[in-house]
Amino acid sequence: MDTMTLWHITPWEFAALAAAALLVGFSKTAVSGANTVSLAIFAAVLPARASTGVLLPILIVGDVLAVLTYRRHAHWPTLWRLFPAVAAGVVVGTVFLLRADDEMVRTSIGAILLLMAGVTVWRRHKAEAAEAAETAEVGGAAEAGEAAGPDEEPDAVATRGGRIQARSYGVLGGFTTMVANAGGPVMSMYLLSAGFRKLGFLGTSAFFFLIVNVSKVPFSVGLGLIDGHSLLLDAALAAFVLPGALIGKWAVDRINQRLFERLVIAATVLGGAQLLLR
Repeated sequence: MDTMTLWHITPWEFAALAAAALLVGFSKTAVSGANTVSLAIFAAVLPARASTGVLLPILIVGDVLAVLTYRRHAHWPTLWRLFPAVAAGVVVGTVFLLRADDEMVRTSIGAILLLMAGVTVWRRHKAEAAEAAETAEVGGAAEAGEAAGPDEEPDAVATRGGRIQARSYGVLGGFTTMVANAGGPVMSMYLLSAGFRKLGFLGTSAFFFLIVNVSKVPFSVGLGLIDGHSLLLDAALAAFVLPGALIGKWAVDRINQRLFERLVIAATVLGGAQLLLR
């Protein structure tokens, strides 16, 4: 019996899942948060809870490709600051999944994503004048920082306010990634609000989600979200992640910092609205 028969999906539905897997690859190497569209496609084709278990290994494949692409640009002090709070969020998310129905999950995640997008837009607007002054002071070094390593990442993440912010976003990120694989937009909002530039953003988020998503596997297996049937479907879909990642790598070199930030925020708003309106 083939995978499509096991899941009772049509060729058109499989094509939709393949397109969603390709978009996962693109989001991991270009516009983080865009995979909320993939989340929506998987949830539309497959049973809502089961879709999270099928999507998780696809995300891990994308994470591995992203790490291989941007491994030199990760900012590890930020990662170490986030992980304890994320672990707490994953535990809370696991408990929530045991008690909540699909509608409650979708409404909660959608509201959080829209709130984070609004906060980030406000913070970026407030910081615009300061960023312009800093760019003038360093004589254009900010643009050069797009191709530089993590040493150019903002010092704000090490301040007391930055530590509080990291804990808050970390818990939300762990919660949303556990209940709906929707942690990408939350962490995108954190990295943007902290002032990360494009490559530092992608390198830091690549390692973050590889570690977090791998750590979620035992929880998902325990909840019955990952089993032999889901892994068969994953094996059929994984091949579509690579071309998406290659397209993303090609595209990110052609996207300037301001457009990059706008695309990330737009993807977050789209994902949040989609979850609320379903």
